[in-house]
Amino acid sequence: MAHRSDQDRIEKTHNVPRFFVEHPQVSWVLLVGVLVWGWFGYHSMPQRKDPDIPVRVAVASCSWPGATAQQVEQFVTRPIEDAVAENKTTHPGTAADYGIRSVSIPGYAYVYVQLAEDVSDVKRQFSDINLKLNALNGQLPSGASPISFQSDFGDTAALMLTIASPRADSVEIDIRAREIQSAIETARAAQKYKEQGAPVTIVYSFPQSLSSNKTIVDAAQLFELQAEQAGIIRAPQLIQGSGFIAVDGVSTGDDAAIHSFIQIFFQTQLQRAELHPDAWEPIIIRNPQGTRGQLAKVAGDKYSYADLDDFSDLIARTVQGAPETSKVERRGILPQVVYLEFSQDRLAAYGLQPAALATVLSARNIIAPGGAFETGQQQIILNPSGQFQNIDAIGNVAVSASATGAPVYLRDLVDVSRGYQSPAQYLNYYTWEDAKRQWQRSRSVTLAIYMRDQRQIATFGQSVDRKLDQLKKILPPDLIIAHTSDQPLQVKENIHLFLRALYEAILLVVVVSLIGFWEWRLALIMALAIPITLGMTFGVSYMLGIDLQQVSVATLIIALGLLVDVPVVAGDGIKRGLANGLPGAIAAWLGPSKLATAIFFATNIIAYLPFLMLTGNTGEFLRSLPIVMTAALLCALVVAMTFVPLLGYYIQRPPKKKELTVEEKRQRGFYGFYTRLVGRAIQHRWLVLAGSFLFLLIGGLVASHLKQQFFPEDVQYWFYLDVWLPNDVPLTATNDAALKAEQVVRQVVEASAKTVSGAEPGKHLLTSMTSFIGGGGPRFWFSISPEAPQTNYAQVIVQVTDKEATPKLIGPLQ
Repeated sequence: MAHRSDQDRIEKTHNVPRFFVEHPQVSWVLLVGVLVWGWFGYHSMPQRKDPDIPVRVAVASCSWPGATAQQVEQFVTRPIEDAVAENKTTHPGTAADYGIRSVSIPGYAYVYVQLAEDVSDVKRQFSDINLKLNALNGQLPSGASPISFQSDFGDTAALMLTIASPRADSVEIDIRAREIQSAIETARAAQKYKEQGAPVTIVYSFPQSLSSNKTIVDAAQLFELQAEQAGIIRAPQLIQGSGFIAVDGVSTGDDAAIHSFIQIFFQTQLQRAELHPDAWEPIIIRNPQGTRGQLAKVAGDKYSYADLDDFSDLIARTVQGAPETSKVERRGILPQVVYLEFSQDRLAAYGLQPAALATVLSARNIIAPGGAFETGQQQIILNPSGQFQNIDAIGNVAVSASATGAPVYLRDLVDVSRGYQSPAQYLNYYTWEDAKRQWQRSRSVTLAIYMRDQRQIATFGQSVDRKLDQLKKILPPDLIIAHTSDQPLQVKENIHLFLRALYEAILLVVVVSLIGFWEWRLALIMALAIPITLGMTFGVSYMLGIDLQQVSVATLIIALGLLVDVPVVAGDGIKRGLANGLPGAIAAWLGPSKLATAIFFATNIIAYLPFLMLTGNTGEFLRSLPIVMTAALLCALVVAMTFVPLLGYYIQRPPKKKELTVEEKRQRGFYGFYTRLVGRAIQHRWLVLAGSFLFLLIGGLVASHLKQQFFPEDVQYWFYLDVWLPNDVPLTATNDAALKAEQVVRQVVEASAKTVSGAEPGKHLLTSMTSFIGGGGPRFWFSISPEAPQTNYAQVIVQVTDKEATPKLIGPLQ
């Protein structure tokens, strides 16, 4: 209503800006309430790295030991695919994205299921698929296990901890060296060599718990026999000690020839997978005085796989107690088993078959009720003996009877020993830099820690750190506990980026306001309007159930540049009212009221609402963008019509000198230059229009050569490599390939450190590498689909100190 006079507005207008100016007590209380509301909303909003999107991927797995890949494909994989396809909500599939994807390898079948993006009730559809697969179990071939359907396949680990073993310390090396040296000197003193050649001893070190292991002794005796037959060692004698076994003798060959024979023996007589994983590499000792030096060169990890199993189990159970933790998974555990080594002929002599052993053991190793009886005020539960408590209990099982009727025990027919799963199916290694700046590759176990829904990831990280601090008094001080993936750190950096943008925005507003208006009072009002608007935005976002994640944080950073527009218009209206001689109590509300229409259209929320029309994962990923942006702009509108008039009343003052009229401003300074420029543009409007089309054409040509990408790169301190080998390779070959890949990463990163990141001399760009051999690691990014266990696959997670260097390393690494 531009035709209305100011006096008419003053007499007849009763609106919100006027209420806030004329009732300051209420206004100040509301301002304090808005700030408290914003503080509460900011600290109560769930915080996470990525938006909460339902993962529509699941995996069905089935094992069929002994079957070939073709048999698994025909009799297991295809029936599972047909059963899954009966659900009509699976993804239709494209050239690069299939709704049903399967992998058939010897003995195993994996079928990945992806639902269509328009499916909202994911759990219901997965439950329907699971029921169909359960009905299929009765139709599978004999020997195939029941189908396992994992519908939480898409859960993302908020934090990954890698528990790794350091190298054996000098104390352990010294103790082993003294025992080995003493045993060699004693054996050589008692042996008078008559053969030609120099004395030499081949030593194989292992954990002390394996000192009486019959498998190791048998292998050493076989090595002793073949070494003598091959002429490598003459007059050999076996030396057994605590934690080592050795073959001593004389040899005319050099160390290279002996090493070559050892490697050939391991490859031909012993499979690499059958070597004990806790054992060290064999060493050749000629002078017993140099035992420690030779032993230090091949010193292995200080803690065994069994130790890492115990340590990681303790850490997992402790971290599980954090209020924000939902579940904890362990990856890289090498299972411990009990082996029974027997001769079929010997079993047959007692009328036994190998299959009967399983029946005998299962009948003995049971937990059965034994009843109870009462003694006074106490009830005692009877537990029948029979459950195996140790290896000796297994050997003491009676399996038959001799011709005289005497019982025959299992220990008389088989050799019972404890060991690890052989061959191993899944291993985890951690590559790190020691105090001497040398890279070490250690056995490890990785914990994937998942956070509960609607929790703050910063609080989650603090709770986990407190739990780890409690364990420092129990765990060995040299045990390596590394953050392989750290989403709390990533969210912390995103929030820090937002706060830095906020400070920069306030500073720029003050500077620009001082330059444009040349008045610090108006600049102060603009600077105060931004945090008030953000506080109100946080409160509204919390009520709407919005998480604080990378999309909402990015939206707030974008909104900072738009939140200033509305308060600037309102503040300028107040300034003009004061310049026209209006009292401060009137100018404070009259100025924004006269510009109410302009302020409303300046919010421009319509430009962001179309994002709500996006469907599928993209729409769910960006759902918070239009909501947060709309809330921020509407809050800016509310602040401009409420608290800006209040602040203007107390801060703004009438100008000390009379301002120039509009006609006078058009003749002076930049205003005059701009007026003349616009006038000439209007006079030559057709030429200006043609020039605008020329710039439009140039912009289109430049845009056609730009890289098109809907989402920006998610640059982080971690990236990963996939290592694939043919399906029939063993785990040891995959481990060798992964080790070569790690060496390539080290070479490329170290060579590119100065050129890529400008790192200081002596400071490495590479932090660590975590390798998962025989399957994928935990899902630590939303966009990663973990690979199922298979011996021909390895995943290497690389951590660097400068995340901006990650995109620049892709080319050289490829």
